[in-house]
Amino acid sequence: MAHEHHHEPKNFNRAFAIGVVLNVGFVIIEAFYGFMADSIALIADAGHNFSDVISLLLAWGASHIAGAKPTKRRTYGFRRATIIASVTSAIMLFIALGGITWEALGRFGDPQAVDSSIIIVVAAIGVVINTITALLFISGQKHDLNIRGAYLHMAADAGVSLGVVIAGVAIMTTGWLWLDPVISLLIVAIVLIGTWRLFMDSMNLSLDAAPTDIDVAEIENYLLNLDSVINTHDLHIWALSTRETALTVHLVVNEALIDNHFLEGVTQELHDRYSIEHATIQIENRASSGSCRLDRPECI
Repeated sequence: MAHEHHHEPKNFNRAFAIGVVLNVGFVIIEAFYGFMADSIALIADAGHNFSDVISLLLAWGASHIAGAKPTKRRTYGFRRATIIASVTSAIMLFIALGGITWEALGRFGDPQAVDSSIIIVVAAIGVVINTITALLFISGQKHDLNIRGAYLHMAADAGVSLGVVIAGVAIMTTGWLWLDPVISLLIVAIVLIGTWRLFMDSMNLSLDAAPTDIDVAEIENYLLNLDSVINTHDLHIWALSTRETALTVHLVVNEALIDNHFLEGVTQELHDRYSIEHATIQIENRASSGSCRLDRPECI
């Protein structure tokens, strides 16, 4: 039996700290001037940015907790905290989006005059801050759902803030006050798409689904084509955290003895080719094939 442990997560503490400070400052500025300009679009964006601050804090805390050492009771440690944080973050965003939608719909029946110049300036600041924050996480977003969530939120916010700038210019030019709640609903729609994707990916991982970038059939085919391997069963692939994947499998071989070099080669290949950080492989001889309790149709 072989176990492969590989840990090389990049430390994003500095990125989280900078992102939180920048966004807390911007939320305060945006909320203040949103009320000053009586703009639901700015207030809506401030509310969303505040939920992003909470999401950043959750992701940051979960990343820290996930690094804690395993215990005799929690043998995998606290890695799954990152998945729980992603689910919680998505749920919080859904609640915030519902509140923004309710307020925006109310504005259609009671449009309010807004100070377009304030909207334009504040939202332009948001474009800069959200873009800077998104760039802090761009290097890790391909390999960690937690980091990807932070990156997507910030990138979407940069686009949303740009939309608010455009709305401010349009209101100043045309005087159409209904553009303010319309932009608010567009903000909701844009953020909802990314939030739904984050929620589904997080829920799938929490239910031990294989990560979306893992092709289970391809891995099974790789194992079946190994020298001496004639069959596999009880193959399971799941996420230990938002950045680590585990695999267990039983390999039936036609040789009486399989040395450690074979196991080391397989686990290294699973890591290098498929990013499997933790592989556990059980070897079974063909002579005893069929005697394994897990070699049944209801098992993978």
